[in-house]
Amino acid sequence: MATLAQAPSRSTAATGATPDAVPSVRHLGPNWYAAVMGTAIVANAGATLPLDIPGLRVAYRVVWALSALMLLTLVAARTVHWARHTDQARGHLLDPTVAPFYGCLSMALLAVGGGTLAVGKDLIGESAAVAADSVLWILGTLVGLAAAAAIPYLMVTRHRIETGTASPVWILPLVAPMVSAALGPALVPHLPAGQWQEAMLLACYAMFGMSLLATLIMLPVILARLIHHGPLPLALTPTLFLVLGPLGQSTTAVNNLADAAPGTVDASYAHAMGAFAVLYGVPVMGFALLWLALAAAMVIRAFRGGMTFAMTWWGFTFPVGTCVTGAAGLARHTGLTAFTWLAVALYLLLVTAVVVAGTRTAMGLASGRLLAPPAKPQPQPATA
Repeated sequence: MATLAQAPSRSTAATGATPDAVPSVRHLGPNWYAAVMGTAIVANAGATLPLDIPGLRVAYRVVWALSALMLLTLVAARTVHWARHTDQARGHLLDPTVAPFYGCLSMALLAVGGGTLAVGKDLIGESAAVAADSVLWILGTLVGLAAAAAIPYLMVTRHRIETGTASPVWILPLVAPMVSAALGPALVPHLPAGQWQEAMLLACYAMFGMSLLATLIMLPVILARLIHHGPLPLALTPTLFLVLGPLGQSTTAVNNLADAAPGTVDASYAHAMGAFAVLYGVPVMGFALLWLALAAAMVIRAFRGGMTFAMTWWGFTFPVGTCVTGAAGLARHTGLTAFTWLAVALYLLLVTAVVVAGTRTAMGLASGRLLAPPAKPQPQPATA
């Protein structure tokens, strides 16, 4: 995965410092938006849980504010990256291992926007929260739709992909519209009644279908790669958790859409959407738990094989968070306490993953390891 790197600057010649001592955004890739997503989902998912613990809501606000600050900082850094290192930015688009991470920009915008309306309104007021979420949802949706179309186009026309290199990372641009579908229903009550609300609801259903069908095409390719070519490289093993993203997010989407349907569409349609939320969500959540078990077993194997920290560890966060919101939605519509306990258990896993990934990222930045340029291959010694 692309990471922060360093490059020489004018000041190095004047001070005599080595180029590696000066941080640069030259190698700052779009994968860093995963840290924003993983942080924001802690507040978003927590807000869906039926927990009444003193101080918990305050903690959600702090996490949301942190995710918003991270988003602003990263957007600024990526803007500098595109302005000053255009060649590298274009190179990322043409790199099949990096280009799919452009879907993370969309999901970071959407996640922070959703948190603004769910949690941030306690700090900035509901009117400001609705306005901020509307802007971020529109921007995130446009970026997500562009990525969902452009990245597969580049994979077909410009990328040179070798046999057996399929990766769960390929899902990222495809799942972005599903995040829009899951978070869009929260804006429905704030739109004018009638055509506007119905159009928003059905547009979210369209993005649900778009993302779902594209993901269903991609998942067999990823599973076939694992079966025929064996486990992923150690550093990429955490990306197996990315498969949970479309599963949990689609379950969240159908439940949120069912919540927004009454009074927005005809009563018969609203009833059908409520039934669909359960009939679709329960089987998909079951498959998500199966995949979670498989991915966890592969991660344990990778740890035993010597897997060390990399930015791919953020893959443990946002996808699990979507399963939290999906399980919480099923708890609302079925009334089953079992889904509530499942959501709480997954939330504890999410918080643990974010704390570990966040701490290791902070340590890596402080030590400079994550600011270092990609290691150059060592020359092979000559043989007699």
